[in-house]
Amino acid sequence: MLNHYETVFIVTPVLSESQVKETVKKFRDFIAENGGEIDYEEDWGLRKLAYPIQKKTTGFYHLIEFKAEGEFIKKLEIQYRRDERIIRFLTFKMDKHSFEYAEKKRSNK
Repeated sequence: MLNHYETVFIVTPVLSESQVKETVKKFRDFIAENGGEIDYEEDWGLRKLAYPIQKKTTGFYHLIEFKAEGEFIKKLEIQYRRDERIIRFLTFKMDKHSFEYAEKKRSNK
C-alpha cells in the first residue's frame, strides 16, 4: 500500500534558475523511477531562511506531495544528503486529515 508524503527541500541560492529547475527535476524523476506517484507540487521560489544555513540566508524552496512505499523515504533522504545543492529537507507522512486539508486548500485557490 502506498502512503501519502509531503517533502519540502531547499536548494542553495547560488545556482542559476536552470540549475534549480534541473535539481527539482532530478528529485521529481527519482520519485517516479522508484514507483512514487506525484500528486502535487509547488515552487515557492527564493525565500529568506529563518536562520543562516552554510552561511546562506536565502534558498529556493520546493514542495512535492506524492504517494510511495514507506521504504522509499530512506532512499530519497540519502539522495538529498548526497546532493550538495540541497541545504535542507523535510519529508513527512501525511495522515488522512492532513491529506484532506491539503486537497481542500488547493481546491480553494
